[in-house]
Amino acid sequence: MKSLTHILQQQKDQKKKLFIPYIMAGANGLERLEEEIEMLVASGASAIELGVPFSDPVADGPVIQLAGIQSRKRGTTLNKLVKLLQNIHSPVPLILMGYANSFFHYGMEKLLSDLSTTDVKGMIIPDLPYEHRDLFLIPAKASDIAFIQLVTLTSSDERIEQLVNDAEGFVYAVTINGITGKNTQYQEKLYAHLKKITEKSPIPVLAGFGVSTAEHVTTFNQHCDGVIIGSYIVNLLDKKGIAVTQTKIKSLFN
Repeated sequence: MKSLTHILQQQKDQKKKLFIPYIMAGANGLERLEEEIEMLVASGASAIELGVPFSDPVADGPVIQLAGIQSRKRGTTLNKLVKLLQNIHSPVPLILMGYANSFFHYGMEKLLSDLSTTDVKGMIIPDLPYEHRDLFLIPAKASDIAFIQLVTLTSSDERIEQLVNDAEGFVYAVTINGITGKNTQYQEKLYAHLKKITEKSPIPVLAGFGVSTAEHVTTFNQHCDGVIIGSYIVNLLDKKGIAVTQTKIKSLFN
C-alpha cells in the first residue's frame, strides 16, 4: 500500500471529497473490528481512524469517552490491537489515534516496528505538541507511517504555516474549541479559517470535531478537502449496530 499522503492526495487530485471515519477500537469487542472496518470501507471511507482507549482522554467528548471505557472493560489493550492488526487486512489506510502515554509506554520504536506489516499508515497523538514531534519522527525515519498534525481555531497564521508545511498524511483542521462530539453552532470565522488552511497546505485538509449531519458534510466540503466523523458513528455502532450505521453514514453524503 502506498503512503497515506499519496493515497489521499491522489483522491483529491481526482476531485473526490475525502471521508475519514473514526471508531473506538474494541468498543464493541475486538472480534468485531474487522467487520466494522469492512463496513466503513463499503461506506466510502478514504482512510479509517482507530481510537486507542486511554484512562484520561482529555480531548474526547462523552460519546467517545464512554466507548473508551467500554473498550477497556472488554479487555482492549494496545498490545492486543496491534496483534489483531497484524492479522487482518484493510483496503484503505488505517490511522491510530491515541494519547502519548499509551504509545510511549508500549515503546515508540517497537510500536512502529510492530506496525510495519500492518495497514496502519498514520498516527494522531493530540497531546504530543508540535515542538516535541521528534519523539515520533526520529524513530519513524524508516517508516511510512505519517504523523498527522492538528490545526485549531486559535492557531496563528504563522503557526498554521509552520504546521502545514511539516504535515504528513493530511491536516486535521479542528472545527471547535473544545472536545469531540455534537456541535450545532460553528463559529462564523470557521469557514474563512478552513479556507486559509487549505490554501496554505500542500496536502489535503479535513475538518473534524462535531461533524454529524448531511448539512455539516456539505458545508465543510465547500471549504476544505473532506470531513472526519467520529462521535456520530461511534454512537451509532453502539446503539444501532453495523447495518444501520452503514445506512446512516451513506445518508450523510447523499
